[in-house]
Amino acid sequence: MTKESITLTEHECFLLLNTLLTGFGSCRRRHKATRNHVIALLMLDAGLRINELCQLRVEDLFYENSIKHSLYIRPEIAKLSTPRYIPLSSRLQTALEILRENCWRKFYFEPDDFAFARHRKGKSITPRQVERIIKAAAWISIGRDIYPHMLRHTFATRLMKTTNIRIVQQLLGHKHLSSTQVYTHPDADDLVKAIGSLNSG
Repeated sequence: MTKESITLTEHECFLLLNTLLTGFGSCRRRHKATRNHVIALLMLDAGLRINELCQLRVEDLFYENSIKHSLYIRPEIAKLSTPRYIPLSSRLQTALEILRENCWRKFYFEPDDFAFARHRKGKSITPRQVERIIKAAAWISIGRDIYPHMLRHTFATRLMKTTNIRIVQQLLGHKHLSSTQVYTHPDADDLVKAIGSLNSG
């Protein structure tokens, strides 16, 4: 499997997010479009695993009517019970504010409610539902299969270009560095920059 098949380009991310936000098919209702957009952003901008995302509570993202600047992945929802903090990007914070206004306040969500609930109150969205949402939007926006883990993979691959592998390891919640190393995908530009750095010294 090539790097291009397991990650999204910046333009593909834009197209996917725009399709999710504007709604499609049976999901044209505004609150669902807003919810789906935030779901994708939490994987693209925060690198959440799909199971972690599905188990988030409203209080994980907000505190006393204010957006949290970092997300704490609780041990009970983290893989291998390894908690971690993830700073939230500005566009993710903005999207969460819109989600609160369009969904949580409108439908009277309580702090301990699931952030991404199903039609029945008290039931969280399932990983399978998230897969269907992302796949449907991907075919409409970029014409190929996209799975939720590919959004996390895109997050990790982008980070590798801007920071060191230890920081990426911590943000992804990996216990072993070897798990993080699978996200290293040097491309032609990386090789040119590496050689160029020799001449700048």
